Amino acid sequence: MKMASILKNPARSAYKLLRVSSRWLSSDAATPKITTHYTIVPRENDSRWTEVDMERYADEADVVIVGGGPAGLSAAIRLKQLCEEKGADLRVCLVEKASEIGGHTLSGACIEPHALDELIPDWKEKGAPLHTPVKEDMFGILTEKRRIPVPMLPGLPMNNHGNYIVRLGNFVNWLGEQAEALGVEIYPGYPASEVLFHEDGSVKGVATTDVGIAKDGSPKATFERGMELHSKVTVFGEGCHGHLAKQLYSTLNLRENCQPQTYAIGIKEVWEIDPKNHFPGRVEHTVGWPLNRHTYGGSFLYHLDEGSPLIALGFVVGLDYSNPYLSPFKEFQRFKHHPSVQPTLEGGKRISYGARALNEGGLQCIPKLAFPGGLLIGCSPGFMNVPKIKGTHTAMKSGMIAAESIFEKLTNENLSSDTQGIFVDDYESRLRDSWIWKELHQVRNVRPSFHNPLGIYGTIAYTGMFVYLLRGKEPWTLKHKGRDADSLKPASECKPIDYPKPDNNISFDLLSSVALSGTNHEHDQPAHLTLRDDSVPVNRNLAIYDGPEQRFCPAGVYEYVPLESGEGQRLQINAQNCVHCKTCDIKDPSQNINWVVPEAGGGPAYSGM
Repeated sequence: MKMASILKNPARSAYKLLRVSSRWLSSDAATPKITTHYTIVPRENDSRWTEVDMERYADEADVVIVGGGPAGLSAAIRLKQLCEEKGADLRVCLVEKASEIGGHTLSGACIEPHALDELIPDWKEKGAPLHTPVKEDMFGILTEKRRIPVPMLPGLPMNNHGNYIVRLGNFVNWLGEQAEALGVEIYPGYPASEVLFHEDGSVKGVATTDVGIAKDGSPKATFERGMELHSKVTVFGEGCHGHLAKQLYSTLNLRENCQPQTYAIGIKEVWEIDPKNHFPGRVEHTVGWPLNRHTYGGSFLYHLDEGSPLIALGFVVGLDYSNPYLSPFKEFQRFKHHPSVQPTLEGGKRISYGARALNEGGLQCIPKLAFPGGLLIGCSPGFMNVPKIKGTHTAMKSGMIAAESIFEKLTNENLSSDTQGIFVDDYESRLRDSWIWKELHQVRNVRPSFHNPLGIYGTIAYTGMFVYLLRGKEPWTLKHKGRDADSLKPASECKPIDYPKPDNNISFDLLSSVALSGTNHEHDQPAHLTLRDDSVPVNRNLAIYDGPEQRFCPAGVYEYVPLESGEGQRLQINAQNCVHCKTCDIKDPSQNINWVVPEAGGGPAYSGM
């Protein structure tokens, strides 16, 4: 492919390169057809699309923000605050794939109010749903039968003095109300599916998903083209492992000078428990059992104070684990039966379930954040503080800094730009001068320190010695091991894990859990879990790794079933179950799965997760 054609239309070229690069994967004519999505099966080669009108309506805004999470909403609010303060008028539009703001938001969550205090100082008077100040911090190391308490000293990253336990979806919904009151145009249920580029290669905006496409990839009578949103600056705040950010990384080579991102999967349940077991304001964390010392992860248990005895219970597993037989979901279910955990749950009722991937790479893995026409904010590039297990405050602050940089650029009377999409060139330098960078620099070595003979116990020792005692001033920066997708060992080198059956009181099966997430997708649409080559799951993933996607997915999306002939197996993708956690896109050892957005309105319907 000629470089001139790439520069002329980088978005189309990225898709062509994707299809060309997948040819190394041998295609088997006998493989059942799985993927029908247009990103893999081009419409221009499909006669069923020949007479279909593919023109898209376009709208213009000064700033378009993709993602209605803490980062995107903070950016929108700060932009409109500056407009009020300076007497300016900028049109700010925000698109969100969930059908309502906060509907796809999932986090622990114990948040640090630092950024909120800066953004909305009178948040208490405005009714922000921060009802549970932390009153008690507990940390422990679990063996199979015991819990070894570890003192939570002031100054340790996981000390939560001054923080609040929240249901993040409710908080995000409240941020949306604040943004709308300031004049931000918010469009929930509008998933952005494609990055648009000017002819000079700068970002032009985004396009939303088409609707009315049948499962076989053909247009329905109800087909409607998505719309284009053009802007001077487009802000990408999609959350962890955003699908548009992936397009930008590839097309604009934004990850050229950073380490590969590393991730974890967080699985969460909300329970209503017996009041005698409820201690509002208590925060509990553990590491250890049921994971071995060479698998990064741990648990959280937060006692909410919201009028009923609710707890948020969750389990996090680093996606750099090596045993393909490991199931993060089943590890979580097993954890709940620990003698120090089960008594809290006995007599209680599980009321919701969900899962989400989270960035763990820290400072070493942050890509280039600004480029002509666009910026990356929040958990999309990865501002999570891993030892704190917090990213909301840093995500919000990154959005605020982006807004301030954009506002100054767009309201500068002497504005000149070498590209059609405005390059906000001082965003990165402002971030580096902010408390975000100082905070992440202090803990930069905690996650990569895990790769030592003692595993998680070595990490605990490192955190105490260098982060607590030296405040992260060690003169070296450690490297991560590599991509999570490359960490699995062949099944022949590993031992299958014998997980206990759920008792349906404390532990549960996967499908009944997914039912509590409210997940729904229009069934008659192409699966948004696309495969670059349909033959790879059986020929490589099943043959070498015993089909790990059927275990690392927390929603039962991937299932190996017998062929109709009775000889061999095929992969079945139950896309309607997908909770949009992105784990499959990250952990697939063949990197053959590419997660793209489904039709509008699809996905989980979390209520205050």
